[in-house]
Amino acid sequence: MQVFHRSTNVLSRFSIFGSLFVLGGLVWALALINRSPYNTQARIAKEQPIQFSHQHHAGQLGIDCRYCHTTVERTAYAGVPPTKTCMNCHSQIWVDSPFLEPVRSSWRTDQSIEWIKVNDLPDFVYFNHSIHVAKGVGCVTCHGRVDQMNLTWQESSLQMEWCLGCHREPERYVRPREFVFKMDWQPSTDQLTLGRELVKEYNIQSRTECFTCHR
Repeated sequence: MQVFHRSTNVLSRFSIFGSLFVLGGLVWALALINRSPYNTQARIAKEQPIQFSHQHHAGQLGIDCRYCHTTVERTAYAGVPPTKTCMNCHSQIWVDSPFLEPVRSSWRTDQSIEWIKVNDLPDFVYFNHSIHVAKGVGCVTCHGRVDQMNLTWQESSLQMEWCLGCHREPERYVRPREFVFKMDWQPSTDQLTLGRELVKEYNIQSRTECFTCHR
């Protein structure tokens, strides 16, 4: 004796496959949200206590990254410039600008300027600027064209999959060491051809072990 109508089989199949499609759609939507600027804060300009423009300083004036970020070649941290670095120039130029009053106040009171960190990795992630610079990873590879940013933003997602993309195929990203700090550098030959040569010359290893970044 048949308890359920035959149409129940069709409804059951539709429900099962429909549930799978809905579940797949939810996973896809969550993946999009996880990679979105809403979650990663990528390409969202950060307001700072001072209207500092990288476009003006690094782009128009051509100030080298290392003038302000003095430890980028020697330590894990690029370094935040002390007020003295600002005053090297601004004790001579724009000395009465109201926009620079926080700098002058910091200099008078010996209180550090509270900059807002733009590229902020989680505490469980270890990143060393000096080794990346030594291996030919350009500033622009991670930070984008900061020489074209008035307000500075985080260019990339900084998520693990983004880091692994470079670690798995470093030949796609490395450049000659002498051009690490040159924002507008472009390879004169095919990037992959040049990259493979540099990977061999600089002894770059594809480090994808967990302990490379999680210590």
